[in-house]
Amino acid sequence: MIEMAIRAFTTFFATVGPVDVAALYAALTVSATPRQRRAMAVKGVVIATVILVLFTLLGKDVLHWMGVTLPAVRTAGGILLLMLSIDMVFARHSGITWTTSAETAEAEGRGDISVFPLATPLIAGPAAMGAAVLLASEAEGDLLLELTVLVALLAVMALTLGLLLVAAQLQRFLGVTGQNVITRVVGVLLAALAVQFIFDGIAASGLI
Repeated sequence: MIEMAIRAFTTFFATVGPVDVAALYAALTVSATPRQRRAMAVKGVVIATVILVLFTLLGKDVLHWMGVTLPAVRTAGGILLLMLSIDMVFARHSGITWTTSAETAEAEGRGDISVFPLATPLIAGPAAMGAAVLLASEAEGDLLLELTVLVALLAVMALTLGLLLVAAQLQRFLGVTGQNVITRVVGVLLAALAVQFIFDGIAASGLI
């Protein structure tokens, strides 16, 4: 259970990217009042949490209904996470977790960014959604392990909210170099987890 907790927390932390999200949030809410920033942060995290919890609880069943096997989920999820981890190690913005320039421009023109782009795709992006399904499938119906995944998700969401509430101060404290150091370290850990997911998926598929 402890192993699953560490794996789930690390995976969610890497795919949600609370530090990166907070940095972009600070840039997008420069003109907002402190009260507006707090309200948007809370609303965005709540919406993203609901989305990711739904993917955690229902994603595996939907894939099963579509005829997608557990080994396929593990392998595909591992490849997706490996792609993300490579971008993180090289401190590059990944299309898996980041907004496009057009999406950022649209967000800058909005008064309330809590739903888009904050809740999705910044917090509950494709990588985080895929991670939720992948980790839920790893639990394999074990209620305790499924609860462990949910607790890890909620812990990362709580951390994300905390960082959003102090986003401006965090950005000044860490700077670009500090953010990149954290991103690279987490990227290395995620790469190892991703490769393990791929190995497990291939082994369970019976191909080798």
